[in-house]
Amino acid sequence: MRIFDPHIHMTSRTTDDYQTMRDAGIRAVVEPAFWLGQPRSSAASFTDYFDSLIGWEPFRAGQFGIRHHCALALNPKEANDPRCTAVLDLLPRYLDKDAVVAVGEVGYDSLTPEEDHALATQLRLAMDHDLPVLVHTPHRDKAVGTRRTLAVLRESGIAPERVLIDHLTELTVADVADTGCWMGFSVYPHTKMDPQRVVRVLERHGTRRMLVNSAADWGRSDPLATRRTAEAMLAAGFTADQVDEVMWRNPVAFYGQSGRLDLPPDDREEPRDTVYLGNSIARGGE
Repeated sequence: MRIFDPHIHMTSRTTDDYQTMRDAGIRAVVEPAFWLGQPRSSAASFTDYFDSLIGWEPFRAGQFGIRHHCALALNPKEANDPRCTAVLDLLPRYLDKDAVVAVGEVGYDSLTPEEDHALATQLRLAMDHDLPVLVHTPHRDKAVGTRRTLAVLRESGIAPERVLIDHLTELTVADVADTGCWMGFSVYPHTKMDPQRVVRVLERHGTRRMLVNSAADWGRSDPLATRRTAEAMLAAGFTADQVDEVMWRNPVAFYGQSGRLDLPPDDREEPRDTVYLGNSIARGGE
């Protein structure tokens, strides 16, 4: 089984996680820029952070046979901090880097005017740099935030197929399903989705334009959540081809729009009816 985790924060994870992920079939990841857990004191701290995402982290992942890519942005939470807004002026110099396959995470946290400005500005940057966009939907007021996000996307003129709207749930997927945008589901203990809930969504809405991620970070999270969801899909009767579509071909198709994906030659093509379960991951504690 080959897996591409399209949203994971490996800066927060250990090297042991990389080994375990590789053993579970995870061969490629995208790491979006996000809030590190405490306020940054200046935009200059983002420079070091972005440098690590395009330099150190791909090197660290490569030691375990995993291809690491990133998405860069001023995240929604920090868009409200005036000390960080200068990041919007720093971004253009980074968005041309080979390791950057999208602009993200962008979107809403608290639905503020400052977040409106950051989202609109970064959508324009994505179009100017010919990059797809990873959109964060808020943890609070998710339905309202998702609809507001879709309105801003329409106003921006960005092509829907260039947009991945993430952290969707059963309550918001229907709003996105007919827009032409890609749909992302984060499998994250307690605060987002679990594998069984994702399976039910896929049973109802199908596998087209669907992506599953772990969003694993410094909180209580699971870097093997994608593998667990793949196994739940198989247990529910999805075919190996459908699992490969959701776990590999869809993220490759979305981020491949950047023209910058760097995948191992033997992972670019694989028989669609092949799934390896010899190292099945046991269910249990997170």
